[in-house]
This record gives sequence, structure tokens and C-alpha cells, in this order.
Amino acid sequence: MTIQTQAEDFLSHRKIAVVGVSRKQGTGNGIFKALRKRGYTVVPVNPKAKEVEGATCYPDLKSIPEGVDAAVIVTGPETAEKVMHDCVEAGVSHVWMHYNALFGANSSSVSDAATEYGREQGVDVIAGGCPLMFGEGADLGHRCMRWLLRVTHKLP
Repeated sequence: MTIQTQAEDFLSHRKIAVVGVSRKQGTGNGIFKALRKRGYTVVPVNPKAKEVEGATCYPDLKSIPEGVDAAVIVTGPETAEKVMHDCVEAGVSHVWMHYNALFGANSSSVSDAATEYGREQGVDVIAGGCPLMFGEGADLGHRCMRWLLRVTHKLP
């Protein structure tokens, strides 16, 4: 399956959790706001926050009423494996581990162990890139990033 097909499938889910939003501004918050602006129902997840960006924040995926079908992981890679286990337990079928190619490994959520575990459990895992690079509403910066990653063969 190509990244384009995976991204379209991921973005076809209208209720998406963003795991790793911050009480302050951060990458997860930017993804949260952009997806919400695109018309998605976006649910913030952070065990240390009660509210993020004006929305009720949940401590984990299992606490989200009626659940979600997709989740974006925007944590450090050392936390991603635990989050992937939570995704499996909560029945989340599509997971995107964010990676900001412009800022290198310090902005990566990708964990090989999380990727392997998720796929073994039947989760459609995208390990790298950003969901904002795809779909209607992708801004110029994200479209350029997608192009750059494609031509440098770094697109997942």
C-alpha cells in the first residue's frame, strides 16, 4: 500500500485522537487545530491535562467516550510503544506516528517497536511524516514537505 493510499484511508476517519497535545503550544496542538479546522472531530489526549485548545482532554484513548478509529501520536519515541499498546486496547485501527522531517529526530514519534507491535496486532500504522501533508486543506508548506520527502525517498 502506498503512503498516499494509507493517508487517504487514515483521513477518511472523521474522529481522530491526537495523543501528545500540550497544555502549552506544541506540534500536537498544531495538528489538533489544523485537523479541527478541516472539519474533523479531534480529541486531545494527555494524562496531565484536563482541557486543551478549549476541548476536554482525556488521559488515555480508553477514556474517550465512543472511542476513535484513528490516532496521531505526537510523543517521544520512548512513549510511542506504550501509546501503541493503548491504541490496540482501545480498538484504534489506524495510527500515524508523527515525524517532522525539518527538525530531525528530536521531533520524531516513530518507534520501531511500536510500529512492529501495531502491525502485528492488525493496526494500519504510518511511521513518519505528518497527516497534514495529505488530504483537502493541506497547506503549501506541508505539500512542499511531502514533495521534498518524496523526491528524497524519505516519505514513509
